[in-house]
Amino acid sequence: MNPVLCGLAANPSLPSEAVDRLIAVAVADADLADLLARRADLSRDQAVALLSRAGDSGVQLAYEGRLTAADIDPAMHPSAALALLDERAGHPEWAHLFASDTDGGRRERLAACQGLPLDVVERLAADPDIRVVAELAWWAAPEVAARLAEHPHAEVRRAVAANEATPAGTLAALITGEGLPPALHCLVCDREETPFAHDPQCPRPDCDLLPGASCDGSHESVTHDMVRAALENPATPTEAAARFADHPSPLLRRALAARPDLPPTVCRRLAADPLPGVRADLAANPATGDDLIRVLAHDRDPEVRRSLAHNPRVPLDVLTDLVGTTKTGDTLLPRIASASAPETEELARSPHPAVRMLVARRRDLPAGTRDVLAADPDAKVVKSIAPHRGLRAAQLRSMADRHGVRVLAKVAANPDAPPELLEQLALHEPPVQKALREIARHPRATAPALLACLESVRARPDAARHPALPSPVIVDLLAADDPQVVEAAAANPSLPPHVMRELVSRGHVAP
Repeated sequence: MNPVLCGLAANPSLPSEAVDRLIAVAVADADLADLLARRADLSRDQAVALLSRAGDSGVQLAYEGRLTAADIDPAMHPSAALALLDERAGHPEWAHLFASDTDGGRRERLAACQGLPLDVVERLAADPDIRVVAELAWWAAPEVAARLAEHPHAEVRRAVAANEATPAGTLAALITGEGLPPALHCLVCDREETPFAHDPQCPRPDCDLLPGASCDGSHESVTHDMVRAALENPATPTEAAARFADHPSPLLRRALAARPDLPPTVCRRLAADPLPGVRADLAANPATGDDLIRVLAHDRDPEVRRSLAHNPRVPLDVLTDLVGTTKTGDTLLPRIASASAPETEELARSPHPAVRMLVARRRDLPAGTRDVLAADPDAKVVKSIAPHRGLRAAQLRSMADRHGVRVLAKVAANPDAPPELLEQLALHEPPVQKALREIARHPRATAPALLACLESVRARPDAARHPALPSPVIVDLLAADDPQVVEAAAANPSLPPHVMRELVSRGHVAP
């Protein structure tokens, strides 16, 4: 990969004739072709030229809407043609062409396409390659999925179980076994004498069986995966899923615990599960009632309590108690995000900094609440509120003065931070690396601030890409030792056009 050329290919200011030159050499560089295919200003003629030079770019071009069916010969560019079929923009006859393709991988990709002609679907359903039939089963319409649930191969049934279009009755039958003939094959017994358990450290380089795959004649590993897929499928009837609350497999109990349609009786059984992971999945589940939430809030396992804090239905009094003993991460908790105006005000006035910090992560606070939190004496609260829009320059400076390096990065991330403040933060001694990265990405950053950011190894690529960087500096960075910095400088829209043309026409691109 040539970092200069890749940077130029992503540069939105690259002159059109320079784009043409890069297309001419893209055949030798897949990364370059991919970047060119993503250009927003790529014309149809350029897209067709890129396809002819670098056929692998056709998939991206098709999904980006740069090509039409008239631009593609499916025999020359089958992947691009399949991408258009996937977008329902290809010629219908292409589906018939690929359904009889000798390449099983292409038939498999075809099977994932929606809106296929019925005769093509029937042909794929009878394909000799189980991977093709299984892929069809993943995406099939209800009536086809119901029929494929009776397929003799367990791998196809597993795919049917994951398909949300599969009828509820069929999903119930798959996990109970009632009303369906037994499966006769699986990927394990297709290849090995049973009983067989695949060694997770299998030394065979050509073996593609999953670690732990096994079959004793009952196809147990894929059957287990089929049941798990059905339990994770929201279309599976609740009553059929509920019978797995006491199943010996922890993976199946965890899949059940995450279902949003659990009845209270099943929730109570899962709340007493010996495995913390099951209880944690239940704790995060909005289906869990208040009584069990209060029980789980005292669970000895921190992961259970952490999951409970992320439950959108957790009562605020439980949540505020949790944050005193449980790490909840840096994200805005769902219950805090949905808090009413009175609840928000109450949280902002909490005597506990950890609670005030939670509400300070919201970015839609009323001005009065925002300003109160901006003046908070606790650095953790100020750090959380610092990126909030609407804060005045004086407030941001006050935060930095009061709390120093603990809040500088978040102050620098504020979208309303004025250029002069960003300069001051960039020149802070000692340098704050996280703040420099935020400044290097900030749209209001000035040249002096960016020059300071160039001294930081981590901030340097972002600073090199910033359009406010002086053009002579950008040109100098093209000779940097770090390829990331070179690519970023070449992608900088403030790079002079004549320099771009020179880079494309001499030195970096052979004529």
